[in-house]
Amino acid sequence: MTDWAIDPFLFIAGVWVTGLYLYGVSVLKRRGDSWPIGRTISFVVLGMGGFFLATQGGVAMYDTVLLSTHMVQHMVLSMWVPLALALGAPVTLALRTLPGGTRSGPKKWLLAVVHSRVAKVLSFAPLTLALYVLSPWALYFTGWYDASLDSTYVHQMMHVHLVLIGTLFFWPLLGVDPVPGRVTYPLRLLLLLLTLPFHAFLGITIMGQETIIGEEHYSALRDGPMGSWLPSMADDQNLAGAILWASGDAIGLLFFATLFVQWVRQSMQEAKQVDRALDREEARLAAQVTTEQGGAEPEPVRAAAERTGDAPLSEPDRPSSAGGATIES
Repeated sequence: MTDWAIDPFLFIAGVWVTGLYLYGVSVLKRRGDSWPIGRTISFVVLGMGGFFLATQGGVAMYDTVLLSTHMVQHMVLSMWVPLALALGAPVTLALRTLPGGTRSGPKKWLLAVVHSRVAKVLSFAPLTLALYVLSPWALYFTGWYDASLDSTYVHQMMHVHLVLIGTLFFWPLLGVDPVPGRVTYPLRLLLLLLTLPFHAFLGITIMGQETIIGEEHYSALRDGPMGSWLPSMADDQNLAGAILWASGDAIGLLFFATLFVQWVRQSMQEAKQVDRALDREEARLAAQVTTEQGGAEPEPVRAAAERTGDAPLSEPDRPSSAGGATIES
């Protein structure tokens, strides 16, 4: 874990992404606007930090040596990093800092991309779920994984692919950006539930199969100097499947906790909106009664109205706003 395997392409790309985000935060600060520190920590420390550790750190040193180490990298890039980046709200940050208005300039271009047909198709929930579920099967049960072991370029693109596929799936479900593909919270919960058996089934399949993934590559390593300490290919593959199974469930619980918090916060916001609407309606009724009574004081008017049964709703009599109720104009 103390070694570093710097990949120039991914390192430079990661530095640019992190730098642009921090520049956007600094623009808001200089302008006197606020930006939640939690979003910055999520994007920079947890998201890009996890990306750097997985692609440049000790994990990257051995991701082509041990399938089990690669599987740790796989789960970080496909689940942990997309979640952290989504919670950082980079699209919202860009919309608040890019020059120009909604009719011209970079801000208009970004809005055009976000609302384009391509973005709507790529964020369509059934499609993103299918891509997220099928991609690992295609990776480990076709020649794709063997090609990534033999080609640096394919290896780099595999890392990018894992992050992008995870982002497409989790961003509309757990992110806070105004991106297409947003669905109701019950449907989000269902989509997350569907990912749990997928990880378990894939992990068990990898553990149970007799064919060794990347056998030619890993066999050659065991014939060399590293063969003295490398575990057997079967044991390493069994451990890799177990990591996929267990970590998928563990990170899935983190996703459920995040979704639950977001759902509760939205319900509380909707309840506050209902309360404000009721307050405005009560004030309007009180003012109307006062006007009709020739400018009488509000309290006597209210007392008289209570005697006739026409009083506005008092605080305890208000309808409950639990469960995310809304009020219609």
